[in-house]
Amino acid sequence: MRPVLALVSIAALVVGVSAAELKIKVIDPQAAAVAGAQVSLLEQEHAAPITVQTTSGEGIVSLQSVKAGHYRVQVLAAGFAAYDEDVSLPQTSALTVKLRVATTTETVVVSATRSPVPEEQSATSVATLEGRQLETMQPVSAADAVRFLPGAVIDTAGQRGGLASLFVRGGDSRYNKVIIDDVPVNDPGGTFDFGVVPLAEADRLEFVRGAQSTLYGSDAMTSVLQVFTRDGGTQIPELRLGADGGTFETAHGYLTLSGTRGRFDYNLFGDQFNTNGQGPNDEYSNSLQGANLGFALTKNALLRFHTRHSNSRTGVQSEWNFNGQPLMPPDLDQKARQNNFLASAEVTITGPSRWQHRFGGSEYNHKRTNQDSVMEPGRVSPVFGNIDFPFDSVANINRAGFEYQGDYVERNWARTTMGYEFEDENGFVGDLNSPPLTHGLRRNHALYGQQTVTKGRMSLVAGARFVHNQTFGNKAVPRVAVGLQVLRGSQIFSGTRLHFSYATGIKEPRLEESFASGPFVTPNPHLQAEENRAFEAGVQQSLWSRQYSLSATYYNNQFHNQIDFAINPATFIGQYVNVNKSMAHGAELEFHGRPLSRLSIDGAYNYASTQILVAPFAFDPLVSAGQPLLRRPKHSGSLLLSYLGRRWGGNLGGSFVGRRLDSDFLGFGVNHAAGYARVDIGGWFTFNSRITFYINLENALNKHYEEVTGYPALRANFRAGMRFRIGGE
Repeated sequence: MRPVLALVSIAALVVGVSAAELKIKVIDPQAAAVAGAQVSLLEQEHAAPITVQTTSGEGIVSLQSVKAGHYRVQVLAAGFAAYDEDVSLPQTSALTVKLRVATTTETVVVSATRSPVPEEQSATSVATLEGRQLETMQPVSAADAVRFLPGAVIDTAGQRGGLASLFVRGGDSRYNKVIIDDVPVNDPGGTFDFGVVPLAEADRLEFVRGAQSTLYGSDAMTSVLQVFTRDGGTQIPELRLGADGGTFETAHGYLTLSGTRGRFDYNLFGDQFNTNGQGPNDEYSNSLQGANLGFALTKNALLRFHTRHSNSRTGVQSEWNFNGQPLMPPDLDQKARQNNFLASAEVTITGPSRWQHRFGGSEYNHKRTNQDSVMEPGRVSPVFGNIDFPFDSVANINRAGFEYQGDYVERNWARTTMGYEFEDENGFVGDLNSPPLTHGLRRNHALYGQQTVTKGRMSLVAGARFVHNQTFGNKAVPRVAVGLQVLRGSQIFSGTRLHFSYATGIKEPRLEESFASGPFVTPNPHLQAEENRAFEAGVQQSLWSRQYSLSATYYNNQFHNQIDFAINPATFIGQYVNVNKSMAHGAELEFHGRPLSRLSIDGAYNYASTQILVAPFAFDPLVSAGQPLLRRPKHSGSLLLSYLGRRWGGNLGGSFVGRRLDSDFLGFGVNHAAGYARVDIGGWFTFNSRITFYINLENALNKHYEEVTGYPALRANFRAGMRFRIGGE
């Protein structure tokens, strides 16, 4: 027995020496830890990964029982270039992976496929704004940043805090799915206000154009926009604080505490913004508190919790100045308020083998009021007389849900994604002065699956979703996208890539459409989902060793089952019905360049041709069949130059929107909003690693314009301030 025991002991010793732990730390170009990066370990000459794991708050993964040999390490982290390196084991120390800034086509994104993938392999139109760009812009709200994304048209009703809507590829403003820290924040039916959403501590903003309902369900008819909050990444706690002020009695202050310790990482933040605006009843204030907390339950399981709470108050001047003509005085007493709370918790489990599982729960509570208590005699329409009627409009909405997503990496070129979603939508909407309020309740289920293949010159993404919605019943939503590199090119023309996609999009009815109640409206429990049949085709040309890229995309959207209000002229009783149809097609041109590692150039031009095809219950000639869709300009575009150096940085942003159809709907005969061009400038300078001065100038050329007819935009305004950093690394 003794020889046998000796052999067993020797074997155990050999295994212990040849099978060891491999630690990999992922850092960014500034040497800060990168949390949430996907790390794959493969044996050389093998396409199937041994394991796929996600970095902790410290940017570390620990791979157990790795035998001596030759391997390949692949790292995908959103916002950076993909990393690929051969390594030999055992290693005497941890392997440090330093990611680099991506070229114009290399950026890793998440939203296109719900898992990390280089943008050019997604076969999808994707644009991003990174944390340092947002920090330079200092946007007061999401609307101020989104306007610089290719394909986005922002319409804000007035100034700070005004209702801001997003139009993409000719679609309605309710055709965009908005997700903040894994929480869907649209009202049921897609309504969303970008004008009061602060982007404090946003690490990244991703914008995917086209119908994306296969992965994201209702509302993703023409785009998906996701906001991700920054993780804590320094072992020494870091306190960041600052304040700025400017024109129109603007004051802004903020405070952040972040870091990582052992298994725990954290980012706690608060932000307060106040301004009086440039006219009567034009004040705006917004307070924000939030947290991003991560805890490594085990080496293979990570728990992450997000929360944000914002409370805003806005003076609403309402319609009064039409293309420079003040046809009535502004409203002096109308107020809008929002109180929004979101929270999400997610457990990510890596393994066994090539599996990754995500279990998540989320809740969004949205309270919105719009009040006008006094009838002001001066606000008179030539058709309707005095229009300043008192009202007390409310929306109290709660969305809560659970989600599972499983990812299986069969090969380094193939990934399967599958998932299940449940959501409870519950809300009250209406006018407290005209009871009863409408109450709606939906409990919805969905299953989805997607296969991604990237092999050789081709990328293929194919998937489908099966939806059971409590209002419109069952619906299948497919999507297929193909990318093909037709030419590898040379140093100057360094790659030509084609992409095609076909998809369907869906949008559920709003609560007031499905569950309407009142003396003059009857509910319609048989309302169907609004739908979009979307097709796009494009070409992308990389230039000068992929430091530049030029792309052109054609899109075609056919919207049907659109909801309108049908009224009986004899009884004045109406009901919402699926009856309208419309179409939109056009082209998007984009130019992206990175002539220097710290300098980026992003330009875009959008052409959109829209038409109403069927609208039997149109209440105004401007919204009848044959007319273009309201507030969709034929021509729009943007240009953003960003320099992000060690000691100083800045940006120069320009956005232009052409003349577009619009209406006052009051009888003044206003039928358009004039085109405009706007220039924004931002910059910062660090005195040392702890103190930074910054300044931002919006509408620098002091243009007088309106994004929505009747609501004049803010004139030239600036803010300047200081931020400080205590602790950190």
